[in-house]
Amino acid sequence: MASKPLKTSRDMFYFVEDIMRILGYSRSKSYKVIQSLNRELREQGKCTCDGRIVKRYFHERYGLEELNAPARRGA
Repeated sequence: MASKPLKTSRDMFYFVEDIMRILGYSRSKSYKVIQSLNRELREQGKCTCDGRIVKRYFHERYGLEELNAPARRGA
């Protein structure tokens, strides 16, 4: 039985370049988006990392929940 590959930070987080690409924002605006979302997470008692945002939370807040669903095979 094969074990699951270890998740890296790129698998779990979006970085500023990702936010820029997804939302079409400038670098400074993208950092502000990350900062705002991280503030919300901290208010919920979650740990955050500067300059990156958890993909799942970003999808939830921006209405992109379908990106959280695992890919279906054979469809």
